[in-house]
Amino acid sequence: MSDHDDADTGALLDAYLERLQRGDAAARGELLVRRPDLASILECLDRLERFAPSEVELSQAEALDPTLADPASGPPTDTAAGPAAPALAGDYEIIEEIGRGGMGVVFRARQKSLDRPVAIKMVLGCHLASPEQLRRFRLEAKSAAALSHPNIVRVFDAGEVNGQHYFAMEYVAGQSLAQRLAAGPLPLDEAIELLVRVAGAVEYLHAHGIVHRDLKPANILLAADGEPLITDFGLAKLLAADSARTASGVIAGTPSYMAPEQAAGRPDEVGPAADVYSLGAILYELLTGRPPFRAETPLDTVLQVLSGEVIPPRQIERRIDPALEQICLRCLEKRPQDRYPGAAAVAGELQKYQRGEPLAVEATDIWQRIWRWMRREPALAGRLIVLAAFYLVQQLNYRVFHASDAQFHFQVCVILGIWVLVSLAAGRLIKRRRLELGAGFVWGTVDCALLVLVVWMANSVASPLVMLFPLLIAGSGLWFRVRLVWYETALVVASYLALVLDYELLRSELHAVVPVSMAQHVVYVATFFLLGGVIAYQVHRVRSLSRYFDRQFPEQEGA
Repeated sequence: MSDHDDADTGALLDAYLERLQRGDAAARGELLVRRPDLASILECLDRLERFAPSEVELSQAEALDPTLADPASGPPTDTAAGPAAPALAGDYEIIEEIGRGGMGVVFRARQKSLDRPVAIKMVLGCHLASPEQLRRFRLEAKSAAALSHPNIVRVFDAGEVNGQHYFAMEYVAGQSLAQRLAAGPLPLDEAIELLVRVAGAVEYLHAHGIVHRDLKPANILLAADGEPLITDFGLAKLLAADSARTASGVIAGTPSYMAPEQAAGRPDEVGPAADVYSLGAILYELLTGRPPFRAETPLDTVLQVLSGEVIPPRQIERRIDPALEQICLRCLEKRPQDRYPGAAAVAGELQKYQRGEPLAVEATDIWQRIWRWMRREPALAGRLIVLAAFYLVQQLNYRVFHASDAQFHFQVCVILGIWVLVSLAAGRLIKRRRLELGAGFVWGTVDCALLVLVVWMANSVASPLVMLFPLLIAGSGLWFRVRLVWYETALVVASYLALVLDYELLRSELHAVVPVSMAQHVVYVATFFLLGGVIAYQVHRVRSLSRYFDRQFPEQEGA
């Protein structure tokens, strides 16, 4: 740029940005013809636009600094310096921005010919939008325009002006269900009636061959009279001829509310049952104040949706009626065929509950409850199963094979009892987010100490129980913390070396009965380190994938 004056270059770039904000798609090409030396700068500007904050980032920033959400509460700001709303030629006058998501931005506008308020949705960064994004945008407009239901936001018009794709829809002056829930829970009767109406609208969608695929409180608007209206068909899927619309392996939706088959990236399996699952997730939040799954990161939430088991609502709020809990859990079944057959069935069950009639859903039996508990508490369930097996073997050794005396049997039973109590206590601690990681270190330390005590009582390193040490290292990987894996590995190695010293220096009488060579000790220690390294590496890869997922898809955890 040495051949051009910096002031002229700045003026050209300012004009270029203004044209882009007005939706002038020809601005880039014309500038490059005039100034080809600015190609690298334009590429930089394009890349920077991709870092525009999503709804989640904006809401988090507003939570930290309320002046971002309400400029009147902070220092005066120069609104004239901010970017102007894009001009839209024709029948619409843009007034203000009212919402922004991962793909689109919504403005409040006025339709001049009918003098009525409307909401205008546009593709965010249209000059950067891919053909797939524009196709999805047009699909949303086409899907929504064909609908007419009192609980679905109406679409009036769709089109394109100067390369700016838009559609005009009904303007709802109220707030979203997510905003309403942030202010406090709804009365139970009101919440059930609201979901009945939403389920009726979802059934209407299904009858017209549309699966919404992104039902959540943020996509349910509440009119001034409290009437719910479903909006945002950006992920809507037409049931007919849809094989090319979503690539296999692509995860589309919001993790806390998406069905397992949707979270797994299997679009061919996503049908009406996915919306039934989302209705159950919304009902769960209406009952408990939180979605069924919400982890530290979006990827962790997806993993919970795929393999975790939801906590029954009554464990969070004891006042919830068991029958209502059964309706909710039936919607949240992992397998689509185990859920209600459609949204109409969900609405029917809720209406039966309101009238006090018997429900179609059956209460889960004791074995189903045990299985679900084991899926919710894999670490605790795994330890209790191992301890139960250990106790069974000890009972056989004592009562059938007479391989141990009464004193040893009693000591082992006491240790196992303490182990069970410690596991139960640690299992409760890990449910508290502030104590979760600390509880993992404490639990691993106690496990190792009690195992060392049992092995020491049973012939030290000459006992086959030393094979349980690798299980402690493997179990530490379930916490997905590299530091914890290495801590447990170091603890196991130190414990084993202490037992080796005990065997070599204090248990000389065992050398002739159960000989253990030094080579075996070296193999054991090397195996412990190797196992710890492999598990730590795998945990590191999962954590790296989680961070990548968060950076690439921040909007996936949208409000």
